[in-house]
This record gives sequence, C-alpha cells and structure tokens, in this order.
Amino acid sequence: MALRPVMVNIKALDHSAVGRFWAEALGWGAYSPGVTTYVGPPGGLVWPDPIAVGIDVVPVPEPKTTAKNRVHLDLATTSAAHQAELVARLKALGATPADVGQGDVPWTVLADPEGNEFCVLEPRESYRDTGPIAAVVVDCADPRAMARFWGEAMDWTLHEVTDDQAVLRSGKAVGPYLEFLRTPDVKTVPDRVHLDLLPYPGDDKAAEVARLRALGATDLDVGQGDVPWSCLADPEGHEFCVLALS
Repeated sequence: MALRPVMVNIKALDHSAVGRFWAEALGWGAYSPGVTTYVGPPGGLVWPDPIAVGIDVVPVPEPKTTAKNRVHLDLATTSAAHQAELVARLKALGATPADVGQGDVPWTVLADPEGNEFCVLEPRESYRDTGPIAAVVVDCADPRAMARFWGEAMDWTLHEVTDDQAVLRSGKAVGPYLEFLRTPDVKTVPDRVHLDLLPYPGDDKAAEVARLRALGATDLDVGQGDVPWSCLADPEGHEFCVLALS
C-alpha cells in the first residue's frame, strides 16, 4: 500500500486566471472539468498523469496573506539564457519579483498574480529531466522527520536526507522532486498550496487514510463538508488531501 502525489493544489480568488498563468508559465494546458482549473501537460486532459505532477487551482473567497507560503514550486531551466528568457516571459504574464530573504542567489524568486511565491532556478544537472517543474519544495523544522513520514506515506524513493534537507522522487526517476528544506520560520496560517495524493487502483482509500494516521497524520477540518476526499495534516501541520479514485 502506498500513495502517489498527483497534484499541487493552489487556492485562488480567480482560479481561471491563476490557472491560465501557470499553464502559460509551464507550457501546459489549462482545463476546467468542474469548479477548479487543472493545469497539466499538453495534449489533452490526462488524469492522473503518469509522469507529471499537475496543478489544480481551487477557488476560495479569501486572498493570500502576506505570510510566505510554506510550499512552493521550483522551475527548471536548461541554460542561463533560458533562465533569463523565462523570467522575462513570466513577468510579462503577470509575475512579480518577491523578496523572501533570499539575498544574493543564482535563482530568481517571483510571485504569481495572486502572490504565491516560486523560484526560477539556474541550470542544474540534477533537474535536467524533470520537465518544467523541477521540485515541489516544503519548508519544515525537521527534514529527517519529514523524510520518515513522507517516505512511508508515498511510494517515492528517498534520495537524500540531512539535518537541512530531505529529497524524494518517483521510483521511476521521472517528474519533479519533492524537497523538504529546514527553515527557521513556523507555520502561522493555513497552507495556500498543498499536495494532493492518490491511491493506486485496487487500493482502499479508507485503509490508506488509516495508515497515514498511524504514521502521525491528523484529521483536518477546513470546512470541506461531505466530500469524497480526506483532508489531513502531516506531523508538522502541512495540509494535504487523499483523493478518491473516480
């Protein structure tokens, strides 16, 4: 039994506009099969995608606070010229420079049209085959503890774990990495960005949720009501959802 991350969930006042931004940013398509906007690789809606981790932009009535998101995306580039071109194109699409205390670094920190921070990385060999999303990055207090929980929760392979960082990736060595970075700040507001996980065909969602609780996850009430997915929080309070197979 195991789960796989299939989507990064982003809350937005205008899900269509934010979805269009991310589709243009990644060179993907934006699809609205229901009340949300799903962003996935071009060629038509395929869900779950066998390689990519998509983006699902969900409408909410509250704007983002000024607090930095504790989950963000890192975008991959292939050269210095590509990085500069991508940054310029993203700004033309509505992204704005963001200062999260990064100082003088080789990557560029931006925010999408509703203030969700993300990074455009300088070329890195480790991300040459990830696709446009290099990594989903989670701020945390204890990367080793996060590696234990998420390594058991999902079927992804643990690539690195230190006191400062834990790195996981699909065992098929495709798609983005999931990285937990040690940071001094603490969670103060509900997550604006979180992961959505999905069981494999034949696995029982209720049994998976029970397994996560035994690993240290807690139930979470975000006003979701009677829905087919389960809202949980990991041992550090990061929100995530376990979806139901349709």
